[in-house]
Amino acid sequence: MTAAPTLGVEEEFLLLDPETGQNAPVVEKVIAALPDAVRGQSRLEFRHSMLEMVTPVCTGLADLTRQLTSLRRAAAEAAEEAGARLVAVGATPIADPVREPTDNARFHAIARHYGPIAYDAAVCGCHVHVGVPDRDTAIRVSNRLRPWLPVLQALTANSPFYAGSDTGHASWRSIQLTRWPALGPTPHFDSAEDYDRTVAVLVSSGTMLDHSMILWYARPSATYPTVEIRVADVCPTAEDAVLLAGLVRALVATVSTADGPAPRIPDHLLEAAHWNAAHTAMDAALLDACTGVTRPAWELVGDLVELVTPALRRLGDAELVAAQLERIREQGTGAARQRRALEAGGDIRAALAQVTVSP
Repeated sequence: MTAAPTLGVEEEFLLLDPETGQNAPVVEKVIAALPDAVRGQSRLEFRHSMLEMVTPVCTGLADLTRQLTSLRRAAAEAAEEAGARLVAVGATPIADPVREPTDNARFHAIARHYGPIAYDAAVCGCHVHVGVPDRDTAIRVSNRLRPWLPVLQALTANSPFYAGSDTGHASWRSIQLTRWPALGPTPHFDSAEDYDRTVAVLVSSGTMLDHSMILWYARPSATYPTVEIRVADVCPTAEDAVLLAGLVRALVATVSTADGPAPRIPDHLLEAAHWNAAHTAMDAALLDACTGVTRPAWELVGDLVELVTPALRRLGDAELVAAQLERIREQGTGAARQRRALEAGGDIRAALAQVTVSP
């Protein structure tokens, strides 16, 4: 029996002022307050109001659940000690008064190179890594993931607010990030060498500051022997993040052994499918990138589940994923939950309680 692919998750969180709901630039204090055993799993991010927590390599969803729950609790406790709240939301909901990058030479170089777009308000994503044997496999997997990533994006939309009001988009993070080059749908590549040639051109042209600035929704990781999926907003709960990781791992396991060439989906269809997913999430129809036909969102989720069910069963994840998808169908995405809370309470700060991580 082939070993189950390993997986890991990187979660970016916002630190918010408990009174105003504005971003709180206290990440250095939060990292200092983390327990010694957990601090090594934290990362200083681009903004002083952001914190990234990174799981170790996990072998299954039960292990991943324990890791995410433990890291979130530790980070929330440290944030509270620093006078802030740890909030799992994809975009700055009210205001980001301190937009200078943290004290990191590379971050300052990015700010100089890209100018005003590097000073956009902070956004937070959830990145899932799945182990693959080599970079050529990562490229083949990325090619075949292209039509399914808008569906995952819709399921994980969790950033409806910006500047104190509803943007009309379920994932404002996705919309905001379109200003960056080499961020969006992954182009189709023939091989790892083809990928490397393209990246070299982008770097030599100045479009990319360096190879780590390739931020496509799926890519061979620059650091780990994995394929990295970067399409999702940070998830409101650990359970949501585990659902995402379970679907991603099953997708990777499924498409990595597929025969024949990957379908060549036009880039403009993928871009439209991603915009559609960011706009309406699961609350309306989504564009099927394979056919160019708009269909009910949950029909496309059904197609995805049908595709990956053999892998889910083989990995022992079928029951968990089915239960969590049913919960999302009943409760809605993170964006939908926040909007319901806003309608009930009339205050964005009250709505953010839906995505505040408890110590």
